[in-house]
Parts: sequence; structure tokens; C-alpha cells
Amino acid sequence: MRTIGVITTSRADYGIFLPILQRIQADPELQLHLMVTGMHLSAEFGLTVREIEADGIEISERVEMLLSSDTPEGIAKSMGLGTMGFAQTYARFRPDILVVLGDRFEMHAAALAALPFKIPVAHIHGGELTQGAMDDALRHSITKLSHLHFVAAEDYRRRLLQMGEEPWRVIVSGAPSLDNLHDIKLLDRREVEEQFDLHLGSNPLLVTYHPVTLENEDTVWQVEKLLEALPEFNLSVVFTAPNADTNGQVITRMIEEFLGNNPKAQMVKNFGTQGYFSLMEHAAAMVGNSSSGIIEAPSFGLPVVNIGTRQQGRMRGKNVIDVGYGRDEIIEGIKKALAPEFRENFCRLPNPYGDGHASEQIVNHLKGVSLDHSLINKRFVDMPVCPAQIA
Repeated sequence: MRTIGVITTSRADYGIFLPILQRIQADPELQLHLMVTGMHLSAEFGLTVREIEADGIEISERVEMLLSSDTPEGIAKSMGLGTMGFAQTYARFRPDILVVLGDRFEMHAAALAALPFKIPVAHIHGGELTQGAMDDALRHSITKLSHLHFVAAEDYRRRLLQMGEEPWRVIVSGAPSLDNLHDIKLLDRREVEEQFDLHLGSNPLLVTYHPVTLENEDTVWQVEKLLEALPEFNLSVVFTAPNADTNGQVITRMIEEFLGNNPKAQMVKNFGTQGYFSLMEHAAAMVGNSSSGIIEAPSFGLPVVNIGTRQQGRMRGKNVIDVGYGRDEIIEGIKKALAPEFRENFCRLPNPYGDGHASEQIVNHLKGVSLDHSLINKRFVDMPVCPAQIA
């Protein structure tokens, strides 16, 4: 029986992983070895490990690594603790293949610790760009630490080939989070309100704003401008919590202060996949800088006002309106998003991140790939160079 190790760090990647985890569990020739770390184990972020337990998915390891500090020093120390924690974990049990996702520093720690153990690493969502965040460097670093790559689109496949990856290692699977749309029953408006103690009124604005880690000195100003823009609209506002990145706690405190002065604004730290997708279904628009606005929102026909540089470089659908950090720019972006004619321009277009059948392709490949020396022994493929480029 082949053992597939999977690393999950937060509510965000768990929702993406869920259809993959369920497919691994259902396969009699595979054994799931789920390792939980990061925000999942933090009371500050809602102890979302409980969501995994409620879904009936067995947790094999819990790797504590996240300090309560969100300073650059605290994040760097958490990265070191994570590497040590996963080293101890792999010394106890070495999975046949390790699956990581995206660009979080917790994922990087898991992939880095796997290197001396010669554990084959499969990476999901490589090749993408988020030029406003340190995640960009982490994602590309994970690519070089990985042996198989499941990318969301052909553009991202080409980028990995440009990084020297061998073509046979790179598979265009689409985004696995979209598989959830086939399986998860969305909640109606009343169920959302009752389950999360919300008062939505008309269709609300869904606001998710994460730290822009390469611009952390501007966090307070950026969030101030966002919060100044929102009262211009006579709509309920539902915030979700920011990631555990530099100044994430600053953003949370500013949102909580805003809630005290704006009775139509509410915050839910952890919706879970069903709750979050259900709110996307009922929202008038999404505002902020979350990847969910880029990847999942097109499948809901949801207009997105994407603020700043955090998602700069990512392929996006016509549902996305890119704006700067200024109050007036954000207001104009939301006005455009709320206009019925804007939604009509993209509501019937396909999602550029796939059709919701990624998990089958990923799990079949994890099941069938040969676990031999050629998988571990990577070869760098040089790109052809034009003589004019050398000059």
C-alpha cells in the first residue's frame, strides 16, 4: 500500500485539499498520512483542526510551529521551528510521497525538511506569481524542492519548464478547490445567517484582506483606505480573518475596531469551505486581495475588486477589477463591480483555472508514478538560448 503524506497548514489549503484527501481515503491501494500544522493548531485562528476532525479525516501528525508573534523575526523563527518539527516527524515515519500546496512558509518548512530524507515531493499550484508577497519566493523555492508538479493552467506549466523542470514532471490538472463545487451543498441565505450568526440583509460585500508581506511597512495605511471606502455603500460587510503573516494581527485589530463603529459590518474568522463558498454564492461582490477572488470566484460569477499588488502576476478572469490602495480607487472599483452590466460580461465564461476535475488526475498520478531513483534524481533542463540574448 502506497502512503501519501499531505501537509495542511490552514483553513485555506484544507478546503483546496479536501477532494484530494477524500479520494485518497476512498482508494484501497492508498493510505493517507495527514500532517496538520500552522494556523490549524492555533486558538488565535480558531483551532481549525476541529473542522478536519469533524469531517472524519484521520490526523496522523500535529506539528506545532507557529509563534504568536507576527513580526519578521517571529515569522522567521516559526519557519525554523517548522523545519525542525517536520524533521522529527519524518524520522518517525517516512511517507512514500509528500504532497504540499501553494506558497506558505509552513509548506516550505515541510518541503525543505523532506530533502535529506529523499522523500519525493508533489507540489500543487506551482508556477504562479504573487509579486506583492514573499510567498512568490517561497513558491518558486518549493518548486525546486519538488519532484512532481500539478499546475492550474498551461501558462504555469510553461513557467516551470522555464525554471528548468523536466516536462514529464509537470501536469496541468487545474485547481483542485473547484472540485468542491461538485460535492459541497451550498447553504441558503437563512442557513448562512443562522450557522454563523450573521445578518446579511441584501447581498453583502465579502472582504478578505491579507498582509502584503513585501510592503508590510504600509499595512496600516492600506487597511485604513479600505475601511474608509466600505461605508460609502449601504450594504452589509462580512470580513474574514487575515493569514498569519507579518502584521496579520494589526489587520485583525483594525477590523475589530471598525466593527465597533459600523453595525452593518461583521467578521467570521473561520467559515470552513462550505460556509465560505456559500457566502461567495450570496455576495454582491468580493473585495480585498485573496487568491480565492482569482481562482474560485469566477465559478460563482462573482465580481472581485482586487486591491494592490498581492495577487499581481496571477492569471485572472474577466470578473476581476484591479485597483490601487487609494480610497477613491477602491470606491470606484466597488461601484463597477456592483453594476449589473459588469457581471453580465463574464457570468457565462469558463473559469480559467479548470472545470473541477483536478483531484482525480492528481490522485491517479500519485498512485501510478514509479517511486524509483529517476523520480528523486532531478535533472535541470536548460532553455535554448538565442545568440542575441547572450550579447
